Parts: sequence; structure tokens; C-alpha cells
Amino acid sequence: MSSAIVVSMAAFALAASLSPGPVNLVALSTGLSYGFRHSLRHVGGATCGFTLLLLSIGGALQPVLDWPPAMIAIRWGGVLFLLYMSVGLALDDGHLRVRGPRRASFRRGALMQWLNPKAWMASAAGTGAYTTAGSAGSVALFALIFFVICYLSLASWAALGAWLGRRLPTPRQVRWINRGLALMLLLSASSLAVVPLGDTGQALLR
Repeated sequence: MSSAIVVSMAAFALAASLSPGPVNLVALSTGLSYGFRHSLRHVGGATCGFTLLLLSIGGALQPVLDWPPAMIAIRWGGVLFLLYMSVGLALDDGHLRVRGPRRASFRRGALMQWLNPKAWMASAAGTGAYTTAGSAGSVALFALIFFVICYLSLASWAALGAWLGRRLPTPRQVRWINRGLALMLLLSASSLAVVPLGDTGQALLR
């Protein structure tokens, strides 16, 4: 495989991982409220969850993308999970903590990627563009590149949150930021809920 393809893979992974999305917003909020070190649980879980999803779509799960009932389940599962996360952020009391709650965990980070339509879109588009059908080697290389870049990108969002947390001295300020993030998650859930699953919806999820 040429170096140009590898660089192109890395550029795609960076664009998909660093751009704002539900998982990144939660990483930012976790870093804000609980510090960078604790937020790495979410970062690690989300990175591993996405990598497993990418490997699965590059292999056995590709037919799922062509089965409308499965895509409907993924979409509404994502909507419900985003609503759940937005309510949690909106109700947060704004107090910075040394130890985080259950939601800042490896398992929840991994689960969020499997319920994140953005992760499905990136995995499907990436494997379709940069891997060869039936080639385990190209899928594995793409997954490795994505793993490193996804981890660093999510860690950057968490570090930004931790930086903000050190500069926001009052719980009231933290509450307002968390409510803003909750609103962004709510808007993501709303936009996902109203997109038809016809030709437009299929295009968005492939």
C-alpha cells in the first residue's frame, strides 16, 4: 500500500474524529467536570468501541447497512441515548469532582460509539473508500490508523474541557457550559429523529 493512501487514510480519520460530535462533546464535558485523567476512561472506551465498530463493518456487519430495520433501530437507539446524555448534562450541579460518575466510564464510552450515527457513517464511508473488499490487511491498517487518531482527538477534547474547568471557578459557570452542551446533544438527537430513512437517510448512514 502506497504512502499516499496511508496519508489519505490519516487525513480522513482526523477529519472524522476531530470534528464536533456527541462523543466529543461528552469528552469535553467529562474533562470539564472531572478532570483530564478521569476523562481518559471515556476516551479509551470510545476509541476501542469505534475501532471495533469499524472492524465489524469492514467484515461481517456490512450487510447491516443495507437492511432498513437495523438502521432504524440504530437511529432510534442513538436518539434515545443522546437524550439520556443531554438530560444528565442539563441536571449536573456544576461542582467539579475528583471522582467521576458512572457515565464517565470505559463501557459507556464504547457503547456511545455503537449508538452514534456519526461513527457508523465514518466507518462505512471509510471502509468503502480506503479498503479492499475481502482484504483483512487493509481493514486492519485503517483500523490501526483510526485508533491512534481517534484516541488523540478525543483526548484533545477532554484536555480542552479540563483546561476550561481550571478557569471556571464557580459551579454556576460550569452549569451553563454543561447546559449548552446538553442543548447541542438535544439538537443532534432532534436532527437525527426527523431525517427520513428513505434515500436521504440511507445516504446519511452509509
